[in-house]
Formats: sequence, structure tokens, C-alpha cells
Amino acid sequence: MAEAQQARVQNAVEEMVQGLEREHIRKMQGIMFKCSADCCDRPSDSMSQVHQCIERCHAPLAQAQSLVTTELERFQDRLARCTMHCNDKAKDLFDSGAKELAVRGLMERCVGACVDEHVNLLPSVTRKLKDSLGGIPQ
Repeated sequence: MAEAQQARVQNAVEEMVQGLEREHIRKMQGIMFKCSADCCDRPSDSMSQVHQCIERCHAPLAQAQSLVTTELERFQDRLARCTMHCNDKAKDLFDSGAKELAVRGLMERCVGACVDEHVNLLPSVTRKLKDSLGGIPQ
């Protein structure tokens, strides 16, 4: 993928992740830390009970991070499949005797279309993630 196209996707994904972090993850981290501190403030609990309490406090954040990671992997896989399709088209064109310049042009247009398509998917990915993160019980 051309550097400019790759940077465009990377910037769009980073912007999405930063927004999710600000709006959801950071709040969940605060709740987790407060909850964990409360677990440590229970002098009558055993070490095991405190550990289990802290684990329960961490579970929602771990679930949220897993959701985001899974969705980002799915997005990345879809983009990779699209660019692989472009590679196949370029190879077929090159094998049919087309000039390198024509093949390069096809590849750039095809990858550009993949990037456009996937960057345009990010708002729906963001909505889906926001809905999922909002549904995690604290």
C-alpha cells in the first residue's frame, strides 16, 4: 500500500481509537481503579478475596479492550483482503502483457478505492463499538 494511503488509514483509525478512549475507555479505567482501591480498603477480606475483587473490577475494561482489538483486527483483515485483490488484479494485468506503468496505475487506483471504502466504514465501526462499549456493565 502506498505510504500516503497507509498514513491516511492509520490516521483515521488512530482518530477513532482516541475518541473511543476519551469517551469510554478512560471512564472505565477510572471506575476500575476506584473499584480496585475499594477492594484494598477491606481489611477483613483475605488476600484471595481482595485478589478476586480486583479481578472483578478489571473484567469490564478487559472486555472493552478485547472488543476494540477484535473489531480493529476485523477491519485490518478486510482491508488486507481488499489490497490482496488489487495485487491479484495487477498480477493478472501484468501477466497479460500490460506495461508496468499501466499495472502500477491500476494498483494505485485499486488500493485507493480500498482505502476510501474502508475509511468510509469507520463511522459505522465506531458506532458499533460505542454501542458495544456502552452495553458493558460496570
